[in-house]
Amino acid sequence: MSRQVRVWEIQDGKLVSVETSMDEAGRKEVEHLEAWLADNPALLGDDLIIIGEQVQTRSGPLDFLAIDSDGNTVIVELKRGRLPREALAQALDYAADVAEWDVDRLDAICTKWREESLDTALSDSFEDIDLEQVSINASQRIILVGSDIDDSLQRMIEWLSDGFGVPVNAVQFTYAKTSGGAELLASSMIIPEELAKERTVRHRKKIEMSDEPGDYEEGELMERLGKYLSQTRETARRLRELMLPMCLEHEIVTRDMLKEELVKRGEAKDEGRAGTIVSTISRELGLRNNDFLRQVVAYHVEEGHRDDYRIRKDNRDYHYRQVVEQVLHSLDSGQ
Repeated sequence: MSRQVRVWEIQDGKLVSVETSMDEAGRKEVEHLEAWLADNPALLGDDLIIIGEQVQTRSGPLDFLAIDSDGNTVIVELKRGRLPREALAQALDYAADVAEWDVDRLDAICTKWREESLDTALSDSFEDIDLEQVSINASQRIILVGSDIDDSLQRMIEWLSDGFGVPVNAVQFTYAKTSGGAELLASSMIIPEELAKERTVRHRKKIEMSDEPGDYEEGELMERLGKYLSQTRETARRLRELMLPMCLEHEIVTRDMLKEELVKRGEAKDEGRAGTIVSTISRELGLRNNDFLRQVVAYHVEEGHRDDYRIRKDNRDYHYRQVVEQVLHSLDSGQ
């Protein structure tokens, strides 16, 4: 069942097989292939970008971590020579860990490796992507890479994909060197890329969103706000240092006002980058479990986009403005 890719060179009208191995050509299989994949992730498909290399998980480092235009993370595992069936179990273990990672952890990985934020990488790489509507890490894909595929592994992948729609695939690379010294790299996927993506959609977990505010008593509300805003995550920090102070200062804070302030503070190099940051903040406000944020921050929603942020009108028992001021003061004073 294992597929073999052979390459021929046409010389004087005749076919001449080019069967040079990477070792024979002085290429180190894993090391060179890793470099080629890092430089050109299109070798793995047309709809993903690599955001990290040798990314540490609870079960060890995975070779590459990628993400596609739908926000699905992609676990890429390389093996020297033939891919054994054990490679699938290892990749599944990695994927189970990655499935628990939040956006900020993925952003930190991306920023370290690409020297740009996850939102910037996505917006620069995928045309017309709407970051406010993208569910990051709602599903995980697995791509195994090697120069050959074990028959039992291929049967397992096809069974999981065809029978259960599990988003796992394998890519076989074949290296060849022509008589003129030109190097060729051919690839073959077990599952066609489009079919693999369709099956990924079926397994996406639903990221629950809401625009309904919470209804917490003052003490619990302050505790939840304080715990959230004390995080070192970039989005929480920007809510603490940017959005909430601006909402205290202005009756209404628009997306344009936030973008202008981000550029002014040097957190965004231009309005486009500032727009991606605002989309991230907006998406955070819309997460169902963040109803305590929506209890103090109201906004206008149109076609799924949030704008015109403001401190919510007072509760009959307490004032939201005072709640926000007290929480921010406590955090600033280290209490």
